[in-house]
Amino acid sequence: MKRLFNKDGLSPLKEKEFRLFIVFRFLYIMALRMVGTVVAYELFQITQSSFAIGLVGLSEFIPVFFLALYAGHKIDKSDKRTMMLNGMFIYILCIVGLIFFTNQSIQKHLSVKAIEFSFYSIIFISGIIRAFIGPANNAIIFQLVPRNILHFAASLSSSTFLTASIVGHASAGFFIAWFGVNTTFIIILGYVLISIYFISKISKKPIVNINESVRPLKSMIEGLTYVFKNKILLGAISLDLFAVLFGGAVALIPEFASKVLGVGPIGFGWLNGASDLGSMLVIITLTLFPLRKKQGKIMMYAVGGFGLCIILFGLSNFYFISFMLLLMAGCFDGISVLVRSTILQLTTPDEMRGRVSSVNSMFINSSNELGQMESGIASRLLGLRPSIIFGGAVTLLVVIVTWFNAKQLRKMEY
Repeated sequence: MKRLFNKDGLSPLKEKEFRLFIVFRFLYIMALRMVGTVVAYELFQITQSSFAIGLVGLSEFIPVFFLALYAGHKIDKSDKRTMMLNGMFIYILCIVGLIFFTNQSIQKHLSVKAIEFSFYSIIFISGIIRAFIGPANNAIIFQLVPRNILHFAASLSSSTFLTASIVGHASAGFFIAWFGVNTTFIIILGYVLISIYFISKISKKPIVNINESVRPLKSMIEGLTYVFKNKILLGAISLDLFAVLFGGAVALIPEFASKVLGVGPIGFGWLNGASDLGSMLVIITLTLFPLRKKQGKIMMYAVGGFGLCIILFGLSNFYFISFMLLLMAGCFDGISVLVRSTILQLTTPDEMRGRVSSVNSMFINSSNELGQMESGIASRLLGLRPSIIFGGAVTLLVVIVTWFNAKQLRKMEY
């Protein structure tokens, strides 16, 4: 056991600016996840429709996807810390908007459609912000720690992301039950303000070897071309993309929790955070006891396990079983996330980190939002349970196809 333990997994925390970044990332992601959870809950209460939650996913997907390549170009030619700071200030306005439109005295004067579309508009704006902040988060890490511990920093960053997601999802459920939706958004605003303080304490970073004479279009194409030429990175991104797109059941959890399991906001919050809890536990474990070999093959097995758990979740009638299945799905997803994020950090040239991270964001992060839309449409066409089972089955099919068509990824080790 001692031989497997790797104490260097925590070595990035010795760097002061990395510690500041980790606190910022935790608070920002927690706020982001709380917004998603509270908006989904409030929309379902107002509309009683999972399709409305799917439209929230579409509202965020559009800017994240279509701005991703340009965002990568801007990130590579800009100080990443300043870009993140500016984005957070704009994000404050989005939270203020959500506070305004969930105030009961304001809602009395608005129709359900007006409230619904105000949510879509605000989430669309937050999607624009995410198109820049998300890749910048990944791209700045190499400037905060020495290169020889970069892979450990990537693992810690992923652990922080997932821990914050769990706390955000679960605490949002508690806060809704205790304080109501409007007050919960005020609490979220406090988290965002504190996160801005921590990111402001990181010094400005130099721009790494980008040719200023290169036109934006050519620069964006370079990032996209690099990913498509790197077969291992492309395979990891593609596998994760389709798993999240079809296997993710996030948009259907409010309806599943209410209509099938019969639980309130607290039960919904924990159910919504179960996947992230499983991912966090696995990533922390693998940071301390890292995978030594056959990471590519293990990643494929993990995505297959994720799909199977989603199928069983769709068949479940009991809260505890449903929670455990989502927890196990998160464990499998955590393996996939860790392997992919490590590949991303280790194979990307410094001068292209913004563009490559943006391509990753375009295909992975936006697939969460597009997956919400897919789930909403599938639920309307097939019904709640069949749509969840269908998504898990497609995920298994994707793994089988990838196994036979991405041999470099299957044999990959680091």
